Amino acid sequence: MIGRLVGTLVDFDGNRGIVDVHGVGWEVFATSRALAAWSAEAGPVTVHVSTQVREDAITLYGFPTPVERQAFTVLLGVSGVGPKLALACLEALSVDALARAAESDDVVALGRISGVGKKTAQRLALELKGKLPVVFVPGAPARVPARPAHDPLALALAQLDYGRAEIDRAIGVVEQRGLGGAALDERLRAAIQILSGR
Repeated sequence: MIGRLVGTLVDFDGNRGIVDVHGVGWEVFATSRALAAWSAEAGPVTVHVSTQVREDAITLYGFPTPVERQAFTVLLGVSGVGPKLALACLEALSVDALARAAESDDVVALGRISGVGKKTAQRLALELKGKLPVVFVPGAPARVPARPAHDPLALALAQLDYGRAEIDRAIGVVEQRGLGGAALDERLRAAIQILSGR
């Protein structure tokens, strides 16, 4: 797999660019911001690559930083999001803005992304929470440390027939409210109130 290219952007149109590396032109798809920045560089540019392989094609998606490439990978983990839509998300919003929108359930901002309808915006908000590679997002709730896999609250909610998405959402809100270290019964009561809309 190709993970990085160092060369010169010799041509670009829309989201497609050609990066010349020692006389070989590599077709790379990237945001228009990245392509414009690379074209303005006098010397070689470093392109962090995510290689996507299908039966009929090998496609390179390029990013100016490892953080953006990681965000692209996270987006691909959202159900129903393929490489083109993941790139459209990063075209419309910076990683920080995308994280802010997900953390604050801003489906209006997410809905402005080309190809994203209301349901996809809601799914992005739900599935991206706490996953984007951002250390600090101004104005967003503080990130909480990852929960251990054996969190008894998750098991208790599962035994009450809540689904994974509901459990993750409830536990995230419980932790945002500062109850992460509270006793299990207190956390369980709070989670059930959240899931019942109270």
